Amino acid sequence: MFTAKRLDEIQRFMEKQGLPGRDAYALPTSPLTFPDGANYRMEIAGIEYHSNFVTMMEEARKVKLPIHRAICTVGGSTYMPRADMVDLAKRARDERVELVMVIGHRKGWDVGARELGYPEGAPQGPRLRGSDNLSYWVEDMMRCLEVGIRGFLVYDEGLLRLLAQMRADGFIPKETIFKWSVFGGQCSAAGAKLLEDLGANTMNPISDVSLPILGSIRAAVRMPMDVYMIIVDSFGGMFRAYEAPEVARVASPVYFKIEPGTSEADIYKPWVSAAQHDEWIAAKVRIGSVLREIVERRAPELRLSEQGPADLTLPAVD
Repeated sequence: MFTAKRLDEIQRFMEKQGLPGRDAYALPTSPLTFPDGANYRMEIAGIEYHSNFVTMMEEARKVKLPIHRAICTVGGSTYMPRADMVDLAKRARDERVELVMVIGHRKGWDVGARELGYPEGAPQGPRLRGSDNLSYWVEDMMRCLEVGIRGFLVYDEGLLRLLAQMRADGFIPKETIFKWSVFGGQCSAAGAKLLEDLGANTMNPISDVSLPILGSIRAAVRMPMDVYMIIVDSFGGMFRAYEAPEVARVASPVYFKIEPGTSEADIYKPWVSAAQHDEWIAAKVRIGSVLREIVERRAPELRLSEQGPADLTLPAVD
């Protein structure tokens, strides 16, 4: 007859697997940093048009804020013409900003996407359906790789495993990086360790993850975390600006993610004008400057990377 294990036995077993038995309620300081010794960096989402990148860098110069990573074509890379992608890649290379593209094909585009509109369908998330959709996703990634872009958002564990194997085999460039999306729904040390083992280079936990949970994830993995400091209303709309010093201390190395608005579905439709996105991008950069101000005032020992640190994966363009 099996005797159920006690909670403390379960927690000790977790610890033997390299996972913390409990969340990090003591909020320990992370011993890890980026390769340049910095604790935090800035990530701006929503470069839907190549002109938005220009606006982002102009505003960044005004407020003297380094921008390290830009999440592009959230509405889908299939909407961006090749010529615009070439321009975007060259600008990012020149400004030393890492680009992460969101590939167009995902479950919301599929013939069965209707299920996502139902309460019981929504939790299935944007994971891909069937081998055809996996190959379509990879084909759209190839468009981006061809113009030199080397960073991509991933939200399907099976796809991540496939991509990591392609990278290992040289089927795609070996410097290609993969960022795990918030839509993948991972929010525990075990989930983070799975993603790192599968080949993720950086991960975005769910948007409302607590400081103790961030600490427990950091205890299990070395890859950077990408933490929402402000998020669209449809995800909860929180703005955790005054937690910024603790997020940087506990989760280091960490990217501050900045994405205000109503909902991603509203913002990232391709018929929203470039001018509107320019206004939003400028506002996001200004919010980033406020986050830096708060960290510098309360925890001046925490370091923000300068513009263009050497470890970023920049577009490979001539």
